[in-house]
Formats: sequence, structure tokens, C-alpha cells
Amino acid sequence: MMKNIPDVKLGVIAVSRDCFVISLSERRRQAVVEAYASRGRQIYECKITVENEKDAMRAIEDVKAAGCNALLVFLGNFGPETPETLIAKYFSGPVLYAAAAEESGDDLINGRGDAYCGMLNCSYNLGLRKLKAVIPEYPVGTPEEICDMLDDFVPVARAIIGLSSLKIITFGPRPQDFFACNAPIKGLYELGVEIQENSELDLLVAYKAHAGDERIPDVVADMAAELGHKGNQYPSLLPRMAQFELTLLDWAEENRGARQYVVFADKCWPAFPKEFGFEPCYVNSRLAAKGIPVACEVDIYGALSEYIGTCITGSPVTLLDINNSVPADLFRQEIEGKFNYTLKDTFMAFHCGNTPLCCLREGAIKFQLIQNRLLENGGEPDFTRGTLEGDIASGDITFFRLQSTAEGALRAYIAQGEVLPVATRSFGGIGVFAIPEMGRFYRHVLISKRYPHHGAVAFGHVGRALYTLFDYLGIPEVDFNQPKSMLYRDENPFA
Repeated sequence: MMKNIPDVKLGVIAVSRDCFVISLSERRRQAVVEAYASRGRQIYECKITVENEKDAMRAIEDVKAAGCNALLVFLGNFGPETPETLIAKYFSGPVLYAAAAEESGDDLINGRGDAYCGMLNCSYNLGLRKLKAVIPEYPVGTPEEICDMLDDFVPVARAIIGLSSLKIITFGPRPQDFFACNAPIKGLYELGVEIQENSELDLLVAYKAHAGDERIPDVVADMAAELGHKGNQYPSLLPRMAQFELTLLDWAEENRGARQYVVFADKCWPAFPKEFGFEPCYVNSRLAAKGIPVACEVDIYGALSEYIGTCITGSPVTLLDINNSVPADLFRQEIEGKFNYTLKDTFMAFHCGNTPLCCLREGAIKFQLIQNRLLENGGEPDFTRGTLEGDIASGDITFFRLQSTAEGALRAYIAQGEVLPVATRSFGGIGVFAIPEMGRFYRHVLISKRYPHHGAVAFGHVGRALYTLFDYLGIPEVDFNQPKSMLYRDENPFA
């Protein structure tokens, strides 16, 4: 299995203003390290306490030599403004700034560190130098509270590191009359992401070159074991899909170039199924489960969003259409009175079959009903087989997307909610979703701000980490599902 998200190795550098007692900062640093170790987690303790610029350079070299790729700069006392901010400038990974809380009302003379004050000057100097850093909502705390900040920081750091070495590989342009997810790639370069665009013909040539690959039987066996007897409805189809899976994995290895991590955005219709002999959805789901999202319909920013979700959660994610309303009769029968949602809070999110099997209640390989109507005249399915279908498992979710506008500006949205334990009575990979105030969010964010119909889904409530990441990346607009008490800018107050 390809490892496609980074491991975060944390380090901590304590800083001390030279007019304060240096041992105060060192003792507080050690207390943080010990508290973090008590949680079963590791952080490298740099023993060089930074009081001046030369100390800062030596400390950076020390943590780099230890293999650290993310850093806590810890203000054990007030801290030296210039040296502590130069750490963020010269360290090549994400940096968290946090400060020590005072410890005892009985020790506020020699034991007072004034780090509460020092964080103000630290943030001011970061701004002067236009340096990026993560600063928690309340960045001052006890050792245990600093450890909580580190736990929140790790998934954000993992995403920052991942994006800095990510390549998005695409095959084919968007389908005609289906341009909703098309967007300028300029924003990718602003984020430090590379892109390699290819044609469907390139992919077809590579696929044919994998015919008879000696690895195919092993992949087929793995697919069959994953699907089980009930899910493996077309056993004869598995060799074709195994051949395609190997094609994508080999392409990633051969074309990653100087980048460590790869995701795909592929054209999957209308030509694909007829020429390749199957729908690619199940293969896409398997790669997503391995941490290599494959966005449908050449959705470049969908692939980017999926990768962000994979880094944040460390688990598989999916990409779904914000698809259809929940019928009123189904709502009355299955939701009303059982869950605290209105009809307009609910919707169905769907895609043909790209959601990993582990995220479904029960999945099976089926055929793409819509494509079957279009390409096989609704007859016995042949090359429109290959979707992975089933109701999405219930539980907490975060619906989100990082997107470029047609004018090239980056923006994002985040909305937390859940998948309800309600049978969809429909086809595809689909679920009944509920997000508080979804109706207003749909109208005044998704429609008003011209977001496409695809949204990334992380399985869990990770809005806090996503917001921290988007803020770090400098995304100027990050929208969310506002409560009733907050009007959207374009919302009619008399409605």
C-alpha cells in the first residue's frame, strides 16, 4: 500500500527573554514534554533555549537534525520577539506558537513569566515579517492545556506538510455541459500544489500496457476478499478493475516527480466505460481507502479537498454530489420526531460509487443506472458495471470544500452535521444527511457564492481543524452554516 500522507514529528523550542530567569522557561518546557509523554505521544525536546538570534539558528539546526517537520515554539516567559519569530521564518515546516500560563498565586515575583503579554508582541512581529504560524484560539495554558493545543495542531500540520509536497494528476477535461467543477488552476500554485494534466488517451494507452500484468490475480483476490460473497456481484469484472488499479498506482509512482504525495482527478464518463469496459468507481473507492483520493469528473479542487480531509482525519474520505432533497413523506416516516431537524435541514448526498467500502453500511458492486440508460439503452449492463453502491454509514460528518472562483480567488466552506441512520431507498453511494440550517446555507453560501455540486466529506466533526488550516493558508473567505441568529450578508431579513 502506498503511503500518501505525511507522518508528523513534533519538536519544541522554548524561548526566553534575556531579562527573565531562563530556568523558568526551561522548567516549563520540560513540564510540557513530560505531560505529552504521559499521553503516549512523542515530542522532541530541543535543549537550546532561545534568547537571541544565534540561539534561534542553532535551535533550528538541532530540531532539523532530529528529523522534526513541525514545531512548537513555546513562550515559557515573555520571550524575545525577533529571535522567536525568525524560527518560523527559517524552519521549513508548520509552527505552533503557545505560551505558558502562570502557575501559582504564591509565586508571582520570581516565578512570573509574563508570557500572556509576550504572545501579543510575538503575533505583532509575525505580522511584520508576513510569516505564517498557527496560534490557538486561547494560546496560553498549563502543560496539559498546551498538550491539548498540540493534539489539535498535529492534523493541521499533517495537512500543511502534505499540501507542500502534493501533485494532482488529471486525466481528461470536464464532460461537456458539466462544467460546474471546472476552475482555474492558478490557486493550486498559490497553495504550493503541483498539477500534471493528461488526456484520457494517455490513460487508455497505459491501461492497455498493463494487460496480463502478473500482479492482477493478487489484486483480484484482494478485491474479492474485501467485497465478500454478497458484495462481489460481478466476479468476471474484477480482472479489468484490478488492471486499472495497477495502472493508476504505477502512474502515480512514475509521475510523482519531486513530489511525495499524489491524488487524481479523472474523467469517468461518457467515453470511459465503453473504452475501458467498466465504470472506475470501485477502483476509485479502493484508492481513497489507501489515502489516494480519485475525484470524479476531473474535479481538481474536489481532489484537493479530499486530500485535505484525508490528512486531517488520517482516514478515508469521499466526494459526493449535494444531490437531492429528502421527500416529505420519507421525512415524516423516518426523521420527524426522531431527530431534531426540519425537512430543510436534510438532503441526500450521492455519487455513483466512489465511497470506500468501510464508509458504507453494506456495499456491493453494481452498475451505473444513469450511464446504463445513456450508453446501453437501459439494457443488460455490461461496461456500465463497476460502481460500489450502498447507503453511507450513519455518524458525524463534516461537509467542506476549498475552491477557486472563476476569477481565480480561493474560498472555502465548512459545515458539520451527520448522516442519519435512515434507509435511502435509492441507488449509488448515498446517504440521508442533516446539517443544522442547511436550507439557508444551501441558498446563501452554496448558491450565492457559486460553489459546485461536489463536496468533500470527512467522517467526523473536524471543522475546527479545517478552519485553522484554511486560516493558515490565507483563504480570505471561509463560510459555515450560520445559526438562525446570524443573517448571511445577502439574506432577506424580512423572509
